Amino acid sequence: VNINNIISSTYECILSGIMSVNGKKVLHMDRNPYYGGESSSITPLEELYKRFELTDSPPESMGRGRDWNVDLIPKFLMANGQLVKMLLYTEVTRYLDFKVVEGSFVYKGGKIYKVPSTETEALASNLMGMFEKRRFRKFLVFVANFDENDPKTFEGVDPKVTTMKDVYKKFDLGQDVIDFTGHALALYRTDDYLDVPCLETINRIKLYSESLARYGKSPYLYPLYGLGELPQGFARLSAIYGGTYMLNKPVEEIVMEDGHVVGVKSEGEVARCKQLICDPSYIQDRVRKAGQVIRVICILSHPIKNTNDANSCQIIIPQNQVNRKSDIYVCMISYAHNVAAQGKYIAIVSTTVETSEPEAEIEPALELLEPIDQKFVSLSDLYEPTDDGTESQIFASSAYDATTHFETTCNDIKDIYKRMTGSDFDFENMKRKQNDVFGEDEQ
Repeated sequence: VNINNIISSTYECILSGIMSVNGKKVLHMDRNPYYGGESSSITPLEELYKRFELTDSPPESMGRGRDWNVDLIPKFLMANGQLVKMLLYTEVTRYLDFKVVEGSFVYKGGKIYKVPSTETEALASNLMGMFEKRRFRKFLVFVANFDENDPKTFEGVDPKVTTMKDVYKKFDLGQDVIDFTGHALALYRTDDYLDVPCLETINRIKLYSESLARYGKSPYLYPLYGLGELPQGFARLSAIYGGTYMLNKPVEEIVMEDGHVVGVKSEGEVARCKQLICDPSYIQDRVRKAGQVIRVICILSHPIKNTNDANSCQIIIPQNQVNRKSDIYVCMISYAHNVAAQGKYIAIVSTTVETSEPEAEIEPALELLEPIDQKFVSLSDLYEPTDDGTESQIFASSAYDATTHFETTCNDIKDIYKRMTGSDFDFENMKRKQNDVFGEDEQ
């Protein structure tokens, strides 16, 4: 088969959909019997127990095994973020149903507080004192009015030079508010952002506010039946445009000639190609280890305390609050999303590993979840490509980081797209190509 791209996880499924829409011939191979690689949802519950090598089978109290769809890697979608745009523009939304996540919370001094989602909530919040609230409101008004193309909105800030630390100083914001803004609104994992020009941070806070404005409760969305629905939706999109999928397809060898990829060998046959996209596990010699992420899937029979009995939420524990370099995240969904048996909740804790005792690092998050019915602990190596693909035409995605949203994933997808095609990813262009197939009236 002479094919333009051979591909194999959610990253790769999204790219195969996008490349198919762009007229590339796509063959998508996956060594697993399901779509999405390590970012899939596991069902039934018995399969999750098996995957984590637990000798017991799930107790009767867990309900029917097939009522469970448990994500291995937890992520929410920002309502106004890039993945939602990709879903809308490619019409993949026709295969998915979403629910708004009920609240976002932040950890401060051992307690959790709701991240205010309205001005009234902000004024009533115990996150900050009276005068701090006024200063914070001024800062938010500045961010809302800020337009990088209109210097009149800069108020003496140079977005390409002024650091975020200096912007906080300008508005006289205290450390707790800085923690909360940088980590619960701009969603940074560390404090490195403080010393770089402020433009990206301002845009991140704007994205949070715009996403929040769409539905009101929180800026996050989550698909019914779990994240495994996303790769399947993009797989369908690829198929509409002539893409071919092969599951259960072991990859034996990546065939190279004169330093660039010419095919992939599987079960004795070679599928020839001009370009290859894959996750790092397929090309260990072209990636380097960049760290580790610990994730703990916790099954609960109760909502998380102090979240107003929310059936879904995110909790961010800023690193400063627990003397760490990177944040700890908790992502909670439940039976309301068709991912657990009636009355059951799934909370997934994740963070970047910093010590030789990763389980001790996430203790502050686990304490918030007690009592826990069952825990599933995983340690994943983070790999990043050492080869940009220019010569080899092999394009590796990065491993999933500890964040609980898809924005970093989308940046990586756009980066791979640019390296493969030589042009920037253009949302509007995707939309136009869709119109050619589905017609204007269906948009």
